[in-house]
Amino acid sequence: MEFNTRSVLFIFIQFMIVISPVYSQNNPILIEEFIFDQAPFESCHASTLAEGENGLVAAFFAGTHEKHEDVEIWSTRKESGIWNKPYSIADGIFNGARYPCWNPVLYQVPGGPMLLFYKVGPDPESWWGMIKRSYDGGKSWSDPEKLPEGNLGPVKNKPVLLKNGRLICPSSTEKNGWRVHMEFTDDFGISWEPRVPVDPISRYEVIQPTILQLKNGWLRILCRSKEGVIISSLSTDQGQSWSVLEPIELPNPNSGIDAVTLSNGTHILAYNHSIKPEKEWGGARYPLNIAISNDGQKWSASLVLEDMPGEYSYPSIIQDLEGRVHVVYTWNRKKIKHVVLNPTRLSSRPIVIWDKEN
Repeated sequence: MEFNTRSVLFIFIQFMIVISPVYSQNNPILIEEFIFDQAPFESCHASTLAEGENGLVAAFFAGTHEKHEDVEIWSTRKESGIWNKPYSIADGIFNGARYPCWNPVLYQVPGGPMLLFYKVGPDPESWWGMIKRSYDGGKSWSDPEKLPEGNLGPVKNKPVLLKNGRLICPSSTEKNGWRVHMEFTDDFGISWEPRVPVDPISRYEVIQPTILQLKNGWLRILCRSKEGVIISSLSTDQGQSWSVLEPIELPNPNSGIDAVTLSNGTHILAYNHSIKPEKEWGGARYPLNIAISNDGQKWSASLVLEDMPGEYSYPSIIQDLEGRVHVVYTWNRKKIKHVVLNPTRLSSRPIVIWDKEN
């Protein structure tokens, strides 16, 4: 599929839904809140979320600013309806030196520990993967372990437990070009299989995939890209091989995305519906939108979470055991926002596409 980014612009006027502060019975938003009001760090980013045995657990990296050596992984838990005070759960001290931490990913093993994957290193080109475990729902954590050479773990978005019992971790590298690959573990992070590349000779530069589970058992990934659009690939064999990378008709301003497949098979995507200007590194990280799909390829407009100028980025999205959808995301690098949705109330409307040459 050839895609001409010059000929297509995405208009998101129809996506600009005014969210009333008074929630009606038809409003899909159940809760909007910050997971902390005050914290002892200046900047925070890249949040992740999991449902533990005692409630929700969130994590994010925070410190003076991204790439500063004092950046650590911080966490907070929501128990009895209240988020507790954030506290550091991992630092970047390694072999006597101190490095910044990056991109935590939480995953609750069914009937087992909660896993924390994160990266440590001076930059994304040279970072390495780390893992910690919690056996009490995120209250305390094991000592850090470095993943085997060649494995990073999930680089931004959550792993997915396959029907064969394998955990597939969506990952990517940023050294010598942006490339996506999958990593597999049969024992939840103790041992690892060799990485499986996704279209390694593609002309598209992509990172940070998120995995959708299709109704026929196939998998689809959606990726952040430098191309101005979200890029996708398909696997028909549980992630052992992948189709060529192709764009879908949703914009991407070179910013992280995340999606989840609901228990009924519907897919929900959180992303920035904005354009990346030509020759620019990235575009605006607002608005932050919710789209829905039945097949993971064709998407419909549903909801706007943030529409004012600012940075609302790096969403993480899950469905809890009661069926509600939770989204956490960066709010202007100062806070982490948490939104709870009732997915049965999400509307579906066409996304307007405008050809600027007509």
